[in-house]
Amino acid sequence: MKLFNLHNKVAIVTGASRGIGRSIAFQLARAGAKVVISSRKQEACEAVVQEIQAEGGTAMAISASIAIKEQLQNLVQKTRDAWGPIDILVCNAASNPYYGPTTGMSDEIFNKVMHNNVLSSSWLCTMVYPDMKAQKDGAIVLVSSVGGLHGSSVIGAYNISKAADMQLARNLAVEWGPDNIRVNCIAPGLIRTAFAKALTDDPVKAGMVENETPLRRIGEPDDIGGIAVLLASAAGKYITGQTIVADGGMMIR
Repeated sequence: MKLFNLHNKVAIVTGASRGIGRSIAFQLARAGAKVVISSRKQEACEAVVQEIQAEGGTAMAISASIAIKEQLQNLVQKTRDAWGPIDILVCNAASNPYYGPTTGMSDEIFNKVMHNNVLSSSWLCTMVYPDMKAQKDGAIVLVSSVGGLHGSSVIGAYNISKAADMQLARNLAVEWGPDNIRVNCIAPGLIRTAFAKALTDDPVKAGMVENETPLRRIGEPDDIGGIAVLLASAAGKYITGQTIVADGGMMIR
């Protein structure tokens, strides 16, 4: 058995048009999976599809907003119609519309963060569950964050949502384990993406992070992509309900 072989597995990756999601999509495709690239903008998804196809991989684009249940249902159904049952789901898309103390946050903002970062993942997991249950095999990866492991005075709601992702993985792992469905989280540290641009593009802030990180560098999207392949493939077939921290050692200092 080739442990990292995903040949002909059908995978959906949300937030796949850039950053960590894009890397995960590429690495799954390189391992042989047929990958659905999803984010809000169809054009951005199509661009990634073309890059994957240029490498000889198999991909298609289906845009969807994680905030809208009907669009997620459409994403899952269109995938099934084209390629059959879904084997792998990666919930990577997330929102962080607020920077500041929790005391100044409106209910609307808090609800939006929890809706997009937790409820939407729960929806998607439930939508692909029948396929995975029927074939007694499946892998779900929720992209969380090290923010879910510590407090913050400025991105509190985001961190609460990321801690909830970890618990969602644990709960679903317990519920769906008898069907041989594995549910895990990846918790990235600071990764060089558009999402973290304010930090990574500031030489002073970036330098401070690098000095405090045992590996002495900021992460790259491909530092996360390979972990998704591990969790989606036979190499990770005895791992479930876990959160794999990939932060260069920041949390163990």
